[in-house]
Amino acid sequence: MYITCLDLEGVLVPEIWIAFAQASGIPELRRTTRDEPDYDKLMKWRLGILKEHNLGLKEIQETIAKIDPLPGAKEFLDELRSFSQVIIISDTFTQFAKPLMEKLGWPTIFCNTLEVAPDGTITGFKMRIENSKLTTVKALQSIGYETIASGDSYNDLGMIQASKAGFLFRSTDKIKADHPELPAYETFDELMAAIKSAMV
Repeated sequence: MYITCLDLEGVLVPEIWIAFAQASGIPELRRTTRDEPDYDKLMKWRLGILKEHNLGLKEIQETIAKIDPLPGAKEFLDELRSFSQVIIISDTFTQFAKPLMEKLGWPTIFCNTLEVAPDGTITGFKMRIENSKLTTVKALQSIGYETIASGDSYNDLGMIQASKAGFLFRSTDKIKADHPELPAYETFDELMAAIKSAMV
């Protein structure tokens, strides 16, 4: 029995923080897990910038409302879900993900939660579990699933390497160069073919 585990941002939808960096005019917020392997450090740094500019959840959600899935992502996901169980495992937050899940046809997503004050200030974040992508893949394997995983960033490497088959998708040149053993794809058609062949 197979279960396919996908990253969200950069794979199915654009990077939320990059979109918000553009909308807010704060270029520092373009930094993502493609640049910073330590997610805890990255999020604390982001929250510091939001506080400095007096920006909260409302402003980020206004940007997210205008984000559409990457071209072909919904069709890819629909086809994949026709023959495989699929879980999106993301380090994003429920408060960010909901409108994007609606546009993708409500796939299952495991993600984290923001701590938000009554005035909308983001005061912190609660991670679902430490090293959530790798931990989730190992938990699925422990209940009898073979996992196939794909993502684009440093925080996806654990689940990709621990899976029966794992693929980089639209990753950076640096990550691809550092991990030449991992097949790397740029189109949904290529990724779909790789997933199907891994299930044979």
